[in-house]
Amino acid sequence: MANMRKHPVRGLRGIDDALWKDFDAATTAANTDRSSTLRAYMEWYVGREGASLPKTVSYVVRRR
Repeated sequence: MANMRKHPVRGLRGIDDALWKDFDAATTAANTDRSSTLRAYMEWYVGREGASLPKTVSYVVRRR
């Protein structure tokens, strides 16, 4: 089907807009994206072989 996605969409609850925006800015600063970073963290968390904890960046989010 034309509108089928490669992977199912997973929703995350309880994440406020400010956190989501800050996470987006931090992953962009690390030259990656939210999905890749979340997937890497989840693989590390469940103990998948070869998985490592994603690196964090020294990123300061300035509030307006």
